[in-house]
Amino acid sequence: MTDFTEEELALDPDFATRFERDVRRPPCQLYLISPPVIDAAFTDSLAAALDGGKVAAFQLRLKGMDDHAIARAAEPLQRLCADRDVAFIVNDSIVLAQSLGADGVHLGQSDGDPREARHILGPSTQIGITCHDSRHLAMEAGEAGADYVAFGAFYPTTTKETLHRPEPSILGWWTTLFELPCVAIGGITAANAAPLIAAGADFLAASGAVWNHAEGPRAGVAAFSSLLPGKSRRIF
Repeated sequence: MTDFTEEELALDPDFATRFERDVRRPPCQLYLISPPVIDAAFTDSLAAALDGGKVAAFQLRLKGMDDHAIARAAEPLQRLCADRDVAFIVNDSIVLAQSLGADGVHLGQSDGDPREARHILGPSTQIGITCHDSRHLAMEAGEAGADYVAFGAFYPTTTKETLHRPEPSILGWWTTLFELPCVAIGGITAANAAPLIAAGADFLAASGAVWNHAEGPRAGVAAFSSLLPGKSRRIF
């Protein structure tokens, strides 16, 4: 283990732990989530966003639509993600993820068991689990075979109704103890992301901050890229 000065440890008792964590974990990356409603022109918006900087994953999250309609909307978006080496994630539906051959599925607490998802989707499809502000749920997800856990909402958001507001320290707790990646989600913008990065988030989930950016989605991703200068990588 690296030796630390008395001054470093006195100013920050967790300095050594965080240093060791930072050494062994790749830099934080961007996890992009679709707006809740899209149209035929959204493929161009996604392409513009991906032109703005490094994006590790894109989650298609469309509420109130049946799987057939989502599948039709997904086709050009999935192709674009494959061309850009961005993981394509489906929200909520194990069946849809299977039919599309998606890179992964993201499940809320009421959307299915990760063990069932693994049985249906196989070993190569990645499974993410929403864990709100619960360390217990996150550990259960890891034991059940999830590939990443998501904590949030860290900030107020209009993208979805939220009932949980974790402290950033939960990210540091997780990344210090577990190798499984964690995603910070909920109201995250380039202006408020720094504490989450410092706390230990492996990925920042962003939606409105990109799609509603005053200068367009490319500028929205570029704003995050200035905070996340690490080497680009796939989320998994």
